[in-house]
Amino acid sequence: MDLLNTLVEKGLRRETPTREEALAVLATSDDELLDVVAAAGKVRRAWFGRRVKLNYLVNLKSGLCPEDCSYCSQRLGSTSGILKYTWLKPEQAAAAAGAGVAGGAKRVCLVASGRGPTDRDVERVSQTIAAIKEEHQDVEICACLGLLSDGQAERLKDAGANAYNHNLNTSEATYGDITTTHTYADRVSTVRQAQAAGMSACSGLIAGMGESDEDLVDVVFSLRELDPDSVPVNFLIPIEGTPLAGDWNLTPQRCLRILAMVRFVCPDVEVRLAGGREIHLRTLQPLALNLANSIFLGDYLTTEGQAGKDDLAMIADAGFEVEGTDTTTLPAHRADAAAAGCGGHGGEGGGCGPCGDAAPADAVPGEAVPARAAAGATVAAPAGTRESHADLVAVRRRGAGTDLPPNA
Repeated sequence: MDLLNTLVEKGLRRETPTREEALAVLATSDDELLDVVAAAGKVRRAWFGRRVKLNYLVNLKSGLCPEDCSYCSQRLGSTSGILKYTWLKPEQAAAAAGAGVAGGAKRVCLVASGRGPTDRDVERVSQTIAAIKEEHQDVEICACLGLLSDGQAERLKDAGANAYNHNLNTSEATYGDITTTHTYADRVSTVRQAQAAGMSACSGLIAGMGESDEDLVDVVFSLRELDPDSVPVNFLIPIEGTPLAGDWNLTPQRCLRILAMVRFVCPDVEVRLAGGREIHLRTLQPLALNLANSIFLGDYLTTEGQAGKDDLAMIADAGFEVEGTDTTTLPAHRADAAAAGCGGHGGEGGGCGPCGDAAPADAVPGEAVPARAAAGATVAAPAGTRESHADLVAVRRRGAGTDLPPNA
C-alpha cells in the first residue's frame, strides 16, 4: 500500500507514523502536493469535521525581554521598531479580548514578553482573566507567560486559565543555535508543569529558521511525546532588526507539506495555523484549512495579520465553518481525559499519551489516494534563501498598547 494511504489509516487509528514516513511527506514533490493535502485532509476531517476554531492574541506586555531568541522582535538587543509597553490594565486587556470574541474567537491567548512571570505578574494575569470571564464567561483563556516557577501553573489554573502555551520551537539538537539564555529542557519542563496543574497544554514549533527536514520531524515527534492538546505551527516572520531578518527559506508548497506532516504525526490534536501564514502561504492559505483546524484571527503580537473579515471570508469560501462556543474542539477521548484532570495527557515520560483509539466509526478511509512518494525517500535539507517578501511584513500599530481599534 502506498505511503499516503498508509498514513491516512494510521491517522484514523491514532497510530504514530515512522520517522521515515514523516520525512517522506516532506520530501514529496510539488506535483504530489494536492495528493498530500487530500490525504492529510481525510485525517483532519475525521477528527474535526469542517470546523475552524478561532483564537485571538492579546499582547499584555510588549518588548523589553531579556531573552535572546533569534526569531523574536521583542528579544534582548532587537532594533525592530515594534510597540513597547508595560502591562496592560485588566480592563484594557478585557476590551482587547472582547474585540476578538466579537469577531468569532473562541479562545483568547494572553501573552507577555519576558523570561517568565513573577508572582506579582501571575496576580496581574489572574485579575485580567477575571475581567475577561466577567464579560465572556464561555471564552477559553490560554496564558503564555514564559518559563513557570513552582506553584505558578496551579495559580493560573485556579484563576480560570484553561490552557498554557509554551512552544518547543525547534529540535533539541539545534535549539542552542537560536537561543542561549534558556534551554530546550526548560521549555519541556514548563509544558509538563502546565499539564500537571490540569491545564490543557499548547506547544508547537516555528518553521523556516534554516532547519533541516530531520529537525522538523524531531520537534514534531517530541511534541507527540509531550502530547499537548494543541500544536501551533508558526512560519518564521523575518522581522528587520532580528538576527533572522534575512531568512526567507519557505515556499507555500513547503508550508503545506510541513502542516500535512504535523497532521499525520498528531492526527487528533488541534493543529493551529499560526504566525506567518499570510506572508508564506499567501494565496494558498485556504488549502491549509484542509490540514489545520484552528487559526489566529487578526493580528499577532508585534506584526499585523490578515484583516479579520478576510479571515472569516476565507473560511466560508473554502467551505469550512467557524467553531462555536457550544462545540467541544477536541475529540471525545481527549476532552474526556482533560475533564478527568489529565491536563493534556502529558506528564513525566509522556504520561497517558496516544493510546491507539480509532477514529469515529463513520470516519473511515475513502478511496485510495494516489501518490508516488515512498517511505524512505531521500530527504534533502531546504534549499537556500528563497525570494524575500519583506514588503508583506508590517509592524503592528493598532490594537493593544495603542489608541487604535484592534484588527479582529
